[in-house]
Amino acid sequence: MLQILCLALCSLLTCTRADPGALLRLGMDIMNREVQSAMDESHILEKMAAEAGKKQPGMKPIKGITNLKVKDVQLPIITLNCVPGVGIFQCVSTGMTITGKSFMGGNMEITVALNITATNQLLRDEETGLPVFKSEGCEVILVNVKTNLPSNMLPEVVNKFLDSTLHKVLPGLMCPAIDAVLVYVNKKWTNLSDPMPVGQMGTIKYVLTSTPATTASYIQLDFSPVVQQQKGKTIKLADAREALVFPKGHAEGSSQLLLPDALLSAELALLQKSFHVNVQDTMIGELPPQTTETLAGFIPEVSVAYPKSKPLTTQIKIKKPPKVTMETGKSLLHFHGTLEMFAGLAEGQGSNVPLSPRSGSFTVNLVITRRKLTGFITDYLEEAYIPVVNDVLQVGLPLPDFLAMNYNLAELDVVEDYPASCLLTANRLHPMEEPP
Repeated sequence: MLQILCLALCSLLTCTRADPGALLRLGMDIMNREVQSAMDESHILEKMAAEAGKKQPGMKPIKGITNLKVKDVQLPIITLNCVPGVGIFQCVSTGMTITGKSFMGGNMEITVALNITATNQLLRDEETGLPVFKSEGCEVILVNVKTNLPSNMLPEVVNKFLDSTLHKVLPGLMCPAIDAVLVYVNKKWTNLSDPMPVGQMGTIKYVLTSTPATTASYIQLDFSPVVQQQKGKTIKLADAREALVFPKGHAEGSSQLLLPDALLSAELALLQKSFHVNVQDTMIGELPPQTTETLAGFIPEVSVAYPKSKPLTTQIKIKKPPKVTMETGKSLLHFHGTLEMFAGLAEGQGSNVPLSPRSGSFTVNLVITRRKLTGFITDYLEEAYIPVVNDVLQVGLPLPDFLAMNYNLAELDVVEDYPASCLLTANRLHPMEEPP
């Protein structure tokens, strides 16, 4: 089943909020899939059926039936519905055959179709800070019963026997399955608040700030992202003025992840030093040789300082955290920094140049050949620096590790109509599976 995830990034320049964080809204499509997956992975109904015939400590024998066994357990069909302010109402539809020796002395077979219902409270574990489901009010509802007992001979006795037997057997057999499945579901978010690496520069972790909220159509979790440098220093997210609010108009049952601009800015600040480069290559792509002779074609004074051609070493340093703006079909990454060229292999190895107060370097502030020089620098950045930037950005922005969600299959579109924000919509998302 295709799922829908919407990633909304608040405007990277203007949108702000009082408490920078991240909001995750889960529709029932994803939760239903995860519970079904947990039921399948655990094989819990089959395990419960296998245990049914074993004598359990403290368990009294059922009057009128011996050698009790359960077989032919049907694949469960799970339906979930939100219970506002509580959690999820769960219904598991399945069927099975109960066999044994009846009070009449013959072999007994009872084939039943049933529903197991329970309310799964969604809480926040005070010790771990993680969300956790806890079931309550489990009931077993019989939908259909068929038996090989001769009910036409003793209908009242047989019906009373069946009613008594099934109501004794089924709750103890089936209700533990609900708890066991929730154990599997709860395990899937045990890594939710673990620090996730951002390259070699630091980590991001998503800390749940409050008990998850449940409405009539979704579950919402509020996170406080923590961005830390490798040595443990936390990068403070920028203060904000407005609360983070989900845009409207999403498909029923879809899920959304809303990230503030402050989080992306903090991550870029974390990567800032990774954008510093020191390029010593003389030949770069289709560019002319990176030498003082080439540079003299734009700044004649260079030839006076360096009559003999020397290779150039280029250093680029980013002075402020980069910023991003996004529009339909494109995104822009804005850098504020310096580009310096040195005659020689490294800073300090060049000769004194009268064009700059620094030894072995020069600052371009000439007007004579400014237009040509701008073109030269632009070409240089495209050939030598943009590949470095793209490589740094490959680390990506780690997203909440929630229910082993596979974000790699998302198809993203930028929507500009929502006020003061950029909305990225992922039309394809398969949690827990790879594309066919």
